[in-house]
Amino acid sequence: MDASSPAAAFPDVAPEALLALVRSVRQTGYSFTTVTPATHARVNARPANEHAKSLRDVLGWSRPFAPDLLPADLLATLERAGAATRQAGRLRPAVRLSSLDGELFLHSAYPPSAADAVFFGPDTLRFVSAVLGHLAQRETPVRRAVDIGCGSGAAGICIAKRTPEAEVSLVDINPAALRAAGVNATAAGVKNTRLLQSDMLNAVEGQFDFIVSNPPFMIDRGSRAYRHGGGPLGAGLSLRVVEAARERLAPGGSLVLFTGAAIVDGEDPFRQAAGVLCEEAGLTWDYREFDPDEYGEELDDPAYEEVERIALIVLTATRR
Repeated sequence: MDASSPAAAFPDVAPEALLALVRSVRQTGYSFTTVTPATHARVNARPANEHAKSLRDVLGWSRPFAPDLLPADLLATLERAGAATRQAGRLRPAVRLSSLDGELFLHSAYPPSAADAVFFGPDTLRFVSAVLGHLAQRETPVRRAVDIGCGSGAAGICIAKRTPEAEVSLVDINPAALRAAGVNATAAGVKNTRLLQSDMLNAVEGQFDFIVSNPPFMIDRGSRAYRHGGGPLGAGLSLRVVEAARERLAPGGSLVLFTGAAIVDGEDPFRQAAGVLCEEAGLTWDYREFDPDEYGEELDDPAYEEVERIALIVLTATRR
């Protein structure tokens, strides 16, 4: 399969059709852990993986498949959902389904090359782990929460499951992401989420007890919404999240930001800048490296010529 083949961001169909797909796939016992695009490319490049041989190959690995691979009723559900396109006698999946927290989450098919692709990957699992770890330690209840740049809605939905009395806003500038998040919330059975199209919190009112975000943090020449962080070494959006949080955190409220930091000559410019923002607002903050070295392949890009490593970090800030 050509790893450079374009894929639609996310089907623009009735949510009921996509929900029917999720429920039908769940009944099969399907599960899939989505890997990084780099790993996905390597695994799919193996000669034996040119075409799908199972449902996991279709909806996990995004491999083209013959129409008779799937049961007729499931194939019909897939096509009604706009989740497969026909090409030269075979079909190509237009979505993926990934497992997390006992749920299945819809997101964009591989490769996520569209500018408005809905991303879900290993960082999603890391992000949710950090969010739920903090949530379990909170001493006060969450009444209002928001997931900024929610993508598939994974973190916000996991919060909503554990705080059924709270209002949880799933916020994204990308309409495709909001379509996916809406279906995923319904599929997970949560009733306390709301979808809002917004750049950061510009279209959202009020204060929040819990703000979470996993913004893009790469330098992406294609400026894909799910990947391009902008600003210095990709830190632009992450700094905007800190700025938004320091204005909108309620007393006792916390921010959990999961992002990447480009390390230059042993120094972390993002940590320095984020720390200043937190301290100026009187926030108590904690900063830790979740993983000291990820996305090493990105360092071949000339834009990273001064960067020695990209660390995954968790910044927690609290208004006391």
